[in-house]
Amino acid sequence: MAAVMATAGLLQPDAAATGPSPAAAAGPQAVAPDPAGVTYPLDCKGLPVAVVATAQGDLDGDGRPETVAAVRCDAGSGTPPHALYVLAQDKAPGAAPRIVATLLEAGRRQTTTDLAVRDGIVTASLLGYSSPEVPRYSPDLKQLAKWRWSGGKFRQELTNSDPKSV
Repeated sequence: MAAVMATAGLLQPDAAATGPSPAAAAGPQAVAPDPAGVTYPLDCKGLPVAVVATAQGDLDGDGRPETVAAVRCDAGSGTPPHALYVLAQDKAPGAAPRIVATLLEAGRRQTTTDLAVRDGIVTASLLGYSSPEVPRYSPDLKQLAKWRWSGGKFRQELTNSDPKSV
């Protein structure tokens, strides 16, 4: 057994001879911003703000991941205001993440579900209401929204759905 272990030790590649691994040569991997380190501009009338979903990915092609955060007022019931923000991490050591874009404003009265980032595109299902008569706890519209970074800003694409399709 000792002979097998000694032989295995001799067969290990020499780190100096092989050089650093490709991952080590590329330097430290950039980390997506932590949504807990951000103050969100959501008016919750004194209630706390809750981050209900996040997705990470490189949205602008700079090689550094951004975080998309779905945020709402932590009201406990009903359909409190929801918003969708893009966060970036400054390069300075110890810098806090910052909001660089608002994809969904709270005033639109929509709720975000199924949040994802794939191939630089943000996708989310947006739940909403067909009229003021629809109870705020029972959205009856659903849209698939996509945002893509293009020409220095996020551009949105929507696919509408009919009422009662939720």
